[in-house]
Amino acid sequence: MIIKHRHFIIHKPWGVISQFVNPAKRKKKLLGDLYDFPEKTMAIGRLDVPSEGLLLLTTDGKVSAEIRSHKYEKEYYVQVDGVVTNDAIEQLKTGVEIGFNGKKYTTKPGKAAMIKDPNFPLRSQKIRDERHGPTSWLSIIIKEGKFRQVRKMTAAVGLPTLRLVRVRIGAIELGNLEVGGVLEVDKLV
Repeated sequence: MIIKHRHFIIHKPWGVISQFVNPAKRKKKLLGDLYDFPEKTMAIGRLDVPSEGLLLLTTDGKVSAEIRSHKYEKEYYVQVDGVVTNDAIEQLKTGVEIGFNGKKYTTKPGKAAMIKDPNFPLRSQKIRDERHGPTSWLSIIIKEGKFRQVRKMTAAVGLPTLRLVRVRIGAIELGNLEVGGVLEVDKLV
């Protein structure tokens, strides 16, 4: 018997837990609140509650393991508090020291660049406004994905993250998928 696996691309909104079960019984939405996913659907990696953007789901564990490997680039657009400097960009590209599991860890080299405001739709939780100082946008591309890594990277160069949106995993892009939108696709890799 051939099993027909199913695959999904979603635009995770701010405030949604990237799981189907609420471990801490927090009053937050779960992935299953966005769409009626089939049994045994799993998120491929996660986005933390305050992060938004591209999240892939599948019923195929092999596909999940393949995408979670370090073969695929993950691109994030990050709004940061402050003005980005060339020095900060260079540090982000070459690797910065962050904390992970109680230990110091230097991130692997990646890509980083300043970008124009991508004009994402407003999110449900307000972000501080310009009265509190300037903000900037970055594109950060990494192949790893440790717990809250991008947020820790920007903080390490003195630019705390205000908004984080994953826009690409490998060749799969968020594109114009609406916030909370779900798209079923034939394959992910």
